[in-house]
Amino acid sequence: MTPEQMRDASLLELFSLEAEAQTLVLSAGLLALERDPTQADYLESCMRAAHSLKGAARIVGVDAGVSVAHVMEDYLVSAQEGRLYLRPEYIDALLQGTDLLMRIATPSNAPAPADIEAYVVLMGRLLDHMVATPIAPPMAELQLEPPTPKVEPPMLAATEAPPAAPAEPTPKTKRTTENGERVLRVTAERLNSLLDLSSKSLVETLRLKPHLATMQRLKRMQNKGLRALENLNVHLKDHALSLEAQEALEDARRLLAESQQLLVEKNAELDEFAWQASQRAQVLYDTALACRMRPFADVLAGQERMVRDLGRSLGKQVRLEIEGEKTQVDRDVLEKLEAPLTHLLRNAVDHGIESPEQRLLAGKPAEGLIRLRASHQAGLLVLELSDDGNGVDLEKVRRSIIERQLSPAETAAQLSEEELLTFLFLPGFSMRDTVTEVSGRGVGLDSVQHMVRQVRGAVVLEQAAGEGSRFHLEVPLTLSVVRSLVVEVGDEAYAFPLAHIERMCDLEPADIVQVEGRQHFWHEGRHVGLVAASQLLQRPAGQNSQQTLKVVVIREREAIYGVAVERFVGERTLVVLPLDERLGKVQDISAGALLDDGSVVLIVDVEDMLRSVDKLLNTGRLERIARQGNQAVEAARKRILVVDDSLTVRELQRKLLLNRGYDVAVAVDGMDGWNALRSEDFDLLITDIDMPRMDGIELVSLLRRDNRLQSLPVMVVSYKDREEDRRRGLDAGADYYLAKASFHDDALLDAVVELIGGARA
Repeated sequence: MTPEQMRDASLLELFSLEAEAQTLVLSAGLLALERDPTQADYLESCMRAAHSLKGAARIVGVDAGVSVAHVMEDYLVSAQEGRLYLRPEYIDALLQGTDLLMRIATPSNAPAPADIEAYVVLMGRLLDHMVATPIAPPMAELQLEPPTPKVEPPMLAATEAPPAAPAEPTPKTKRTTENGERVLRVTAERLNSLLDLSSKSLVETLRLKPHLATMQRLKRMQNKGLRALENLNVHLKDHALSLEAQEALEDARRLLAESQQLLVEKNAELDEFAWQASQRAQVLYDTALACRMRPFADVLAGQERMVRDLGRSLGKQVRLEIEGEKTQVDRDVLEKLEAPLTHLLRNAVDHGIESPEQRLLAGKPAEGLIRLRASHQAGLLVLELSDDGNGVDLEKVRRSIIERQLSPAETAAQLSEEELLTFLFLPGFSMRDTVTEVSGRGVGLDSVQHMVRQVRGAVVLEQAAGEGSRFHLEVPLTLSVVRSLVVEVGDEAYAFPLAHIERMCDLEPADIVQVEGRQHFWHEGRHVGLVAASQLLQRPAGQNSQQTLKVVVIREREAIYGVAVERFVGERTLVVLPLDERLGKVQDISAGALLDDGSVVLIVDVEDMLRSVDKLLNTGRLERIARQGNQAVEAARKRILVVDDSLTVRELQRKLLLNRGYDVAVAVDGMDGWNALRSEDFDLLITDIDMPRMDGIELVSLLRRDNRLQSLPVMVVSYKDREEDRRRGLDAGADYYLAKASFHDDALLDAVVELIGGARA
């Protein structure tokens, strides 16, 4: 590349950066002018932005940018001089020009010359008729491709925020924030590495505290030794000691006193060093963490414009009001929030806000209002998105539930408002009868809920008929730090995120009751199921001599359980350390962390744990925490693992075997079955062949190659009854092949008895 080409490439990059900043100024200013076209400050800032872009495009030789910016500047100057009143159709044209300028500054998405020419002609025609009667929106005459959403590279502007209000053009050679500070781009990987190192530095400095405590204890021991020597000296005064003995005693006293003094001085120095080191490490960590934090406004870029454009396309007047734009949030959380927020805003415009005619008939202003408020509460980012629309038609939801056969009509008629609203979060559920460009495909609130859960958050919908709806979202401010309750299970430390903890309590044996064969306790007017953390986390139960039971009550929406642990260690702020990707998804665990003493603690994935509890309940494998009486009998029952992806077949086999006295566990596919086989002991495996993730043939092949499991009896139960299928299963290592087509109770049970005998050992 020649020096001239390098210079041109550098100038084009600067032009792209300036276009990015100035188009934000234009978008914000034009949306404000649509509400009040006479605001002189916004007119001035928009005119300056267009003028700056025209000059910058001329310098770098981008003629298309010069043409578009020039006609936009003419419009804005005419509005400043009072010759043009910026009606909505003119705002449409100027916003379209803003999009064109951003595309022009993006070489990979540059518009065709014909598009530029058509836009200039269109703007000239509008300018010629600006004193005539208002004309219809001209956008139908010009079909330009919508701008491709800007994909930000994996870089992070540590404190950068897009301008929320019109501002003076930024210099071409620097990126600055709204307070004038210079901003540099840093790769996300380097910033994550810096945060990781700073968190480890903070943990290492905390390890000085127990060391300092040991030194203080040593000082006290030495002080006692000096006093003991003094007492010995007093007792020896009545005895005649030789001169050498007296000198030796004096030397011992002197050396001990000197070492005592030195220890006092060094302890003071160590104390000062530990304090200074912890302070600096904390500041370093806080600074590194702050670099990951970005203002909430970063996720709002273009949302106000999107709401406005979508409203106009649907024939509605909609305005978006935003509060808390400067609220600081972790970059990773912001990136994950952009998609759900966009969907909720589109949902509010499409489903919530009525047409101007309907609003006027209902006594409302013609213009609908959507409010989005962001704030910090108790270490969480709280988002409230509300509209003053018509709310949710609960009867329509009820009819849709019945039509989609999600619930019988009798049951649907008795559902409360809260229960009806939860159906809106189901996959494939839609209130639209026909598919449009905006909605109707059923890919809606379920995706919002899924994305919010990915960042360990929660979303709740409330509504008032005729008055509007309100979505309440709570997500962590950062995914790098989590406030947790550290507990002990099987002599190992585990952490429960506080966001999912309902409460902690001590249960007396008398507080535990048996309901339908399972253990429960009374909590807030309802029976709450009690499970052992040692069983969920597959840890050996610890020896707990205390009468009371330590219980953590965890909740995820309507699911609530008490998890019995061995000991409460305490509340801690943990720096999240992701697990090695090679481990894959570890059941019931989301990440790791380091405690103050440098020991490792695993952070519990509460949502995954609740699924594990449900699975244990459905399979009948949930153990009682305090079993009495028939413990020896239970240990003697033979265990069978049933692996089948069909719920019907799985349950049928489970009940048949349970009724015959066997202890039965189930798995939903081959991978789930393989994990169960590796972690528990069984006397027989019954598996299907066609299953997702891992089929039955692969499962049996893995089992036969495992030293511990290769002698385990295996029965294949499959719909395939051809000889080649039977031969394939037996060749893989199965001991028995049973076709589901000829399946009946006696055939299965007889085969089980033939393979492993009766239910009792």
